[in-house]
Amino acid sequence: MYRTIILLALCGCETWSLTLKEERRLSVFESRVLKRIFGPKRDEVTGEWKKLQNWKLTYLFSPNIIQVLKRRRMSWVGQVSRMGERRGVYRVLVGKPEGKRPLGRPRSRWEDNIEKD
Repeated sequence: MYRTIILLALCGCETWSLTLKEERRLSVFESRVLKRIFGPKRDEVTGEWKKLQNWKLTYLFSPNIIQVLKRRRMSWVGQVSRMGERRGVYRVLVGKPEGKRPLGRPRSRWEDNIEKD
């Protein structure tokens, strides 16, 4: 269920640039979903129901969501690197932009509106 719903919903994750804060939030989301899927477990000694701990979830479900994202990103980079030099995605990856940017600070919208009046 997790693989078919959550991992397939990560379309376009190859192009995401994640910060550490976003990676942590994804990990928290993943552990919350997995805890719901696996449900509480009964303790063998006391007989009480307990939620699964995060380290036990790693043994039950090994592919971490961050590892999946990084694996998909690396396969995407491999595909882009095999593209031709004329493709825009390849030029962005290699870092060879064409043209020049104007010098100086960009004009604000407020200044543009004053000149039009």
